[in-house]
Amino acid sequence: MKDFKEMLELAKQKGPKIISVACAQDKEVLVAVEGARKLGIANAILVGDAEKIEQIAKAEGIDVANYEVIDIKDLAEASLKAVEMVSSGRAHIVMKGIVDTSIVLKAVLNKEVGLRTGNVLSHVALFAIPGYDRMFIVTDAAMNIAPDVATKKQIIENAVSVAHSLGIEVPKVAALCAKEKADPKMPATMEAKELEDMYNAGEFEGCMVGGPFALDNAVSEEAAKHKGMDHPMAGKADILLVPDIEAGNVLYKSMVFFARSENAGLIVGAKAPIVLTSRADSDITKLNSIALAVLAASK
Repeated sequence: MKDFKEMLELAKQKGPKIISVACAQDKEVLVAVEGARKLGIANAILVGDAEKIEQIAKAEGIDVANYEVIDIKDLAEASLKAVEMVSSGRAHIVMKGIVDTSIVLKAVLNKEVGLRTGNVLSHVALFAIPGYDRMFIVTDAAMNIAPDVATKKQIIENAVSVAHSLGIEVPKVAALCAKEKADPKMPATMEAKELEDMYNAGEFEGCMVGGPFALDNAVSEEAAKHKGMDHPMAGKADILLVPDIEAGNVLYKSMVFFARSENAGLIVGAKAPIVLTSRADSDITKLNSIALAVLAASK
């Protein structure tokens, strides 16, 4: 898959799914949801301040008669109701509206109506970067601060599941570090090597895992050749596993602001995908994220 146009087409084939939107009184969210409805990707249940939802919808030319609207003004209550819509089977995807991430995640982890599985929750970002012949997954740039090797294994498994939903049968996972050689003075490189050893021992399924890789020789075969690397995955990565949240956040924002790349983001590892984009993200990013969630929910 080379770009989001292809991904949207695939989502049309897999959809429509039902999204439950927590605190839906947000312009970009409503525009994205309407776009997904018109494309046949998803329908939505809008949970939040009904009066504000209707005001925004009217201003944007959106007919709320096409949606179920549940009027709950309290942000925490609305988030819990949106999550309950998914846990009860009425919806397939949770989407964050105009509400803090912590409030939505608290609802997701609620013991009674939440979406817990016991697995690690992690963020998966999908990028279409100008000049490359494939899309890249970056994980985890938003959830896990300093994951250990066991956590990184689950982060990889979550990302691999998303890659499979995109039609990548055997995604190549590159454990990124500052250099491509294991060095005891650089713990991230040792953890990357441990992950590769785990892969070689058969502890991963449906993917290839290698490391340590520097970013250049993970994504560029030419760069890998210049460094004399003969690793079978060199330059061919589909999934970029970052060592910690700082590296992930910098890489993520560099792709957005310097490379001007189109992107989508999800929280995975729960019983259902969670569209948890930033309030500052455009309606296009939110639409892309809905489409990615539809694919993830179709597995």
